[in-house]
Amino acid sequence: MIIIIGAIGLFALIFGPQLWIRWVFFRYKADRQDIPGTGAELARHLLQRFEISDVIVEETKPFGDHFDSSQAAIRLSPDNYHGRSLTAVAVAAHEVGHAIQWHRNEQIFQLRSRYIPMAMKLQRAGLALLSLSPIIGVLTRHPAGLGAPLVGGILMAVCGAATYLIVLPEEWDASFNKALPVLSDGDYVSDEQLPAVKRILQAAALTYAAAALASVLQIWRWLPLLLRR
Repeated sequence: MIIIIGAIGLFALIFGPQLWIRWVFFRYKADRQDIPGTGAELARHLLQRFEISDVIVEETKPFGDHFDSSQAAIRLSPDNYHGRSLTAVAVAAHEVGHAIQWHRNEQIFQLRSRYIPMAMKLQRAGLALLSLSPIIGVLTRHPAGLGAPLVGGILMAVCGAATYLIVLPEEWDASFNKALPVLSDGDYVSDEQLPAVKRILQAAALTYAAAALASVLQIWRWLPLLLRR
């Protein structure tokens, strides 16, 4: 029973944030007649308002909303690109928030460019080391030959996942210091809609953190092998 409860708790910890984010986006994805434009139209309007002429707005795959600084592009999923929903408006404004950070060369935007590549490298190196650890163990014919790379791989992968959490201030700034003031002070959403918009912006800000927790699942499958050593 304790094992079952622990497994349920672990599942909730790892997948709970991602499921909550998906649920929030889904809850407010219905088009509304009182929203005058699509997410793409709002993004282009806000870019023009803030005099950001070197950023384009493109459609991308579902759940792929992001700002790509290397291509100077805001990319919105089909529902948010074409939709006239609270989710489309809030997500578009959040991504414009990142474009504003980039355009102003704000120090907080450097968190992503500095640490996300590091996180990806740590995770890839850790998972590669985990994959090679059985081979290393066979070649060395010693428990340490398996245990050392296995432990090292897990630590590298965990550190890589944790590094994603460093970008939280940047995400929070894009949602609540950039997008929310624009949406609340303009004619984009009503006062009655603001509580829902805040929830969507919070979900958008926590996307990286949720992805980091979910990536821990890739590490978890190696623990039984480690515990047998």
